[in-house]
Amino acid sequence: MSKVRDYAILFLISGTIVAFDQWTKWIVRNSLALGETWSPFKWLAPYARFVHWNNTGAAFGLFPDGGTIFLIVAIIVAAAIIYYFPQIPRENVAYRLALGMQLGGALGNLIDRVAFGPVTDFISLGRFAVFNVADASISTGTAILIIAMWIDERKQNQAEEAFAGQAAQERISSPDQPE
Repeated sequence: MSKVRDYAILFLISGTIVAFDQWTKWIVRNSLALGETWSPFKWLAPYARFVHWNNTGAAFGLFPDGGTIFLIVAIIVAAAIIYYFPQIPRENVAYRLALGMQLGGALGNLIDRVAFGPVTDFISLGRFAVFNVADASISTGTAILIIAMWIDERKQNQAEEAFAGQAAQERISSPDQPE
């Protein structure tokens, strides 16, 4: 029963992201011609706009000829997350959120690759590469995972230092005992 609950949480997070990603891509594909740009305010256009773009590579337009490779990688990553997720303790909320976001992003772009070939990108900020909700979800999930791991490592180091300090203090307090 606990695995069912674990998977329900994972699929709730990732499913929400996939649904939002696919919905926004559908709007773009049906509202803008390929290459067409739209911004709600003319003054905002240099900084933030929507542009209908096809991406055959990885997130943010990296490796433009790697579509098939990224399709395979997305399947492997999704399978690994689905396998590994129940092993993460429930109290590690940040890890679980991060993996759910990464799974949602991977599946969102995987759907595009299978259904259309290229991935639909549409968010354009300044001179940064055009991206989509799935790309943002993968990147945000990765950032959350890195920060959570860093925090856990710091906590572990502090606990080890405190334990070592306490052990040293006990040795000083009890000089009669052999080491």
